[in-house]
Amino acid sequence: MADSLTEEQVSEFKEAFSLFDKDGDGQITTKELGTVMRSLGQNPSESELQDMINEVDADNNGTIDFPEFLTMMARKMKDTDSEEEIREAFKVFDRDNNGFISAAELRHVMTSIGEKLTDDEVDEMIR
Repeated sequence: MADSLTEEQVSEFKEAFSLFDKDGDGQITTKELGTVMRSLGQNPSESELQDMINEVDADNNGTIDFPEFLTMMARKMKDTDSEEEIREAFKVFDRDNNGFISAAELRHVMTSIGEKLTDDEVDEMIR
């Protein structure tokens, strides 16, 4: 998955990795991850930090090395693509492009696209 990243992205992630890797040993520990997360206004518990590391710790050594970090970032980038898909879907509902989906817009989509709902079903949904 990390091979889907551009050279520029890999370079940026290398910089980010070195910010996390406070002691420069090529590994991000839960302690280092916690320090960075707290500096970003987050307050994860020790077990949350461990879970975050375990998610990408392919060699199960309890830390994240750069290839594992790249895998994590590539997943994050893929999730961002999903966010774009959600935005596109939202635009289908938001016909007047005001950033909101009105009851009328929702009714139009729900009664005309895909598995069409009845007016009663839409009324029930909007309540």
